[in-house]
Amino acid sequence: MPDKPCQCPDCQRFYKEHDRFVREFPTLRQQQEVNWAALQSFRTLASRALEDLQKQFGSKTSDDRIDQSPTFSDQEYSKEEIQQALTDLENINAHLYSIEVLMERVFEVKVPESIENKFRELAGELAPDPLNIDRLRLNRLLHQTPDLPDRN
Repeated sequence: MPDKPCQCPDCQRFYKEHDRFVREFPTLRQQQEVNWAALQSFRTLASRALEDLQKQFGSKTSDDRIDQSPTFSDQEYSKEEIQQALTDLENINAHLYSIEVLMERVFEVKVPESIENKFRELAGELAPDPLNIDRLRLNRLLHQTPDLPDRN
């Protein structure tokens, strides 16, 4: 484990958001709700972006439509780049639907108030800890700079 967490701006923003979510949503129910809302907003936006891009560029196999489509911000994109972006967005949407199914299972869990109180208690301990292992694991997913010694 490193002595200090990564101090780059991306990591600092992530740490701040991590702590804010733990502090502002310190119960199981609140975590369920905020994660559901985040998932739904991500899925809505990603689905709409894919839909609009498919209308603009056609399907992945419609090379002629890609050739005739306008460019974004006066930048030209190759057919391969556009096709890869559409494929990536389709994959993201498929993953988001899978996560939604899992989240529905998480939402079924209800705990007594005494357990919710334990969540509140732990939230006060976890939020300010920059070396919390869960935070560092998530950081590794969001930021490719190695922040653990086992990464090359």
